[in-house]
Amino acid sequence: MKRTLSAENRRFFHLLSAAATTNPFSDEYVDLQLQIADCDASVPADGRLERIVARVAQKVRDLEAENRADIHYPMSEDRELLRRAFLFDAYHRFLPLLDRHIGDQSKAGDKPLPVPFYGEVFTQLCGKGFSADEARFYLAVFYQICRAFFFIDRSLVGRCESMKKLRRHLWNNVFTSDIRLYERYFWSRMEDFSTMLLGETGTGKGAAAAAIGRSGFIPFDEKRGAFVESFTGGYQALNLSQFPETLIESELFGHRKGAFTGAVEAHEGIFARSSACGSIFLDEIGDVGEPVQIKLLHVLQDRSFTPLGSHEKRRFRGRIIAATNRSLDGLRASGRFRDDFFYRLCSDVVQVPSLRQRIRENPAEMDELLSLIVFRIAGETSPAILNKIRRGIAESPGADYAWPGNVRELEQAVRRILLTGAYQGDKRVSAPDLQAQLHSGIETGSLDAESLLAGYCELLYRRHGTYEEVARRTRLDRRTAKANIQKYKEKRESL
Repeated sequence: MKRTLSAENRRFFHLLSAAATTNPFSDEYVDLQLQIADCDASVPADGRLERIVARVAQKVRDLEAENRADIHYPMSEDRELLRRAFLFDAYHRFLPLLDRHIGDQSKAGDKPLPVPFYGEVFTQLCGKGFSADEARFYLAVFYQICRAFFFIDRSLVGRCESMKKLRRHLWNNVFTSDIRLYERYFWSRMEDFSTMLLGETGTGKGAAAAAIGRSGFIPFDEKRGAFVESFTGGYQALNLSQFPETLIESELFGHRKGAFTGAVEAHEGIFARSSACGSIFLDEIGDVGEPVQIKLLHVLQDRSFTPLGSHEKRRFRGRIIAATNRSLDGLRASGRFRDDFFYRLCSDVVQVPSLRQRIRENPAEMDELLSLIVFRIAGETSPAILNKIRRGIAESPGADYAWPGNVRELEQAVRRILLTGAYQGDKRVSAPDLQAQLHSGIETGSLDAESLLAGYCELLYRRHGTYEEVARRTRLDRRTAKANIQKYKEKRESL
């Protein structure tokens, strides 16, 4: 008799397969969870998942009792459904151990730790008809999925819509928009997908970059009983604004001894230190000059680089993530950021929202962030400390404060209130560039028409460099356009 799934099981496993390949930070995923768990939205997320895991485990055990728990079914549809079900069951069976391994590896640093439970994973999967190579591959996928959810979910908190969108976006950045295609084609080719992170200073671009960089695929080495490298060492960050132009190339590409005055010994740059599984985060990419942009463009195109003072071409392995707090439109329009360089960096462009946008979308965002910051500082949840901070912020800088320094400023405000009892806010600094400043004023409704027009004329003048072009684009006469630009400058100087 041919082995086939019952209609009930086929329907259940269809839903499960859809959920297993859907972005876990999406609304679609929640809808699928509710159907599989057979419950309504009043059941919290953890409760829904527990019910799903239990239902899947029971169905797998029933198939085992009938000696039908393997993927060698005649119908290809049944094979694929059971494949996903067995992978789901195995992943959640070993999830606590995977979570613990992530925590242990974070503490251990760059040396890969042994994975003591890998034999159990192999036994579980091979017993369901997977080959040894498939078991090894899916153990690495399990580890990657667990890390990605861990870092995206815990590093980027927030209930507002823009943060939900950011988490969905980051998950797709790691696994592409279709994890089935990722498993088949792209798990070993993500170095071809560069990412640009945009957002104001202090919004959390570094946390977003780290979430991507620490979530890459890392193969499992069965001989060593460990993954081939640690996710902590595979991710490297370099803030380009910290170095003078003359030293940036050395930090990126390295140099030979004697390559320039002061090069008393050889130095390996960040590209040489990157592994095939690794990622490099280049922060403040908008600050680098054209010569460095051209060299980085060649690295992105050819995947090779040459250390200063050397003729040896070296291979770059890894993925590039870049970020800037500047307006890319403005930088490109002024010629300070090459278009060809941008197009090589923009496989994906991720916008990290400002704190004021997050609070505007959901006022509860402030409380959630304050709770997290207090926990990090005090080491535990403290209602007394939290209430003190809330009162301090309500008194000054107040509910209408724009938080120009974003989450980073909020963290320091909490510390200032704990130390001195008050935080007055940063009165001189607003948004990090004019475009962001205008955007903030529009969002909060704090700009009058005169200031808006003056700021817009100044923005156009910075981009295009002539009063004539400003007048043409605003449909003002040249004299009025110039007067508005002068008005903006006078107001700026008076602050």
